[in-house]
Amino acid sequence: MGVTRASKEAWFGRLNELLDSYSSIFIVNIDNVSSQQMHQIRASMRGEGVVLMGKNTMVRRALRLVISERPELEKLVPYIRGNIGFVFTNGDLKDIRTKIMDNRVRAPARAGAYAPGDIYVSAGNTGMEPGKTSFFQALGVPTKIARGTIEIVSDVRVVEGGNRVGTSEATLLNLLNISPFTYGMTVVQIYDKGEVFESSVLDVSEDELVGRFTSGIKQVASISLAINFPTIVSVLHSLVNSYKNVLAVSISTDYTFEGSAEIKERIANPEAFAAAAPAAAAGGDAPAAEAPKEEAPQEEEESDEDMGFGLFE
Repeated sequence: MGVTRASKEAWFGRLNELLDSYSSIFIVNIDNVSSQQMHQIRASMRGEGVVLMGKNTMVRRALRLVISERPELEKLVPYIRGNIGFVFTNGDLKDIRTKIMDNRVRAPARAGAYAPGDIYVSAGNTGMEPGKTSFFQALGVPTKIARGTIEIVSDVRVVEGGNRVGTSEATLLNLLNISPFTYGMTVVQIYDKGEVFESSVLDVSEDELVGRFTSGIKQVASISLAINFPTIVSVLHSLVNSYKNVLAVSISTDYTFEGSAEIKERIANPEAFAAAAPAAAAGGDAPAAEAPKEEAPQEEEESDEDMGFGLFE
């Protein structure tokens, strides 16, 4: 039975309401996602996001109706293909993506399906009778008979990631109760405040962003200084370099100002400062050693210092 006109209008109204209420949209693929998984995903995002499903033709038509008022939504149209849906949210994009991706279930291997990654058969006793040895021999899995059962000698990759699973591989994996596939929502694209980007963008950490930003500032400052073009990031370096030049001029001439006086004194009397440095270092230990000598006479009678008065006051 087709979708009625009333239900279409209600869906269009719901879409417009969500577009007004939320600033971010996850375009998700729902291939092989069961109704139970959909229920779990909706429950996990309650209060933080809303899942909206609809036929692609209806979604495209609804978007075309609102593009005149919101032209930025036209960026979504190229991704309305396949078995997709929308997740609307105002929450943290990383947290919402985690909730979307966490609701996955394992599934057995199917002949003809593409392997999501390398599939291995681990070494160990399978508990299977010797009559099933042919499955292992066909796939080149080394085995031996131990205590009347088949034992795999070493780990073997039976399917390479990205390749189709053959009939023999699927049969063997199912006999060993290995479920290499997982099914759930996958994020196709993310729309956030007028921009569309891939899910991998969220994998960039804040520390990495700060590092790249800092590196960019350093490059801008270097270029500004090299071409003698002042910018906000280079002005501090320019001031410091200018101050160094003023100090150099003061040292080379008789002109002295407060900032250069001590430097010129150090240059003129290096021996005095060299002698003062060991004395200062030794002076740091002196109070600990001399403290008893200063306090010894005061132990004979009560000192006025104990009452807050100086000795000669």
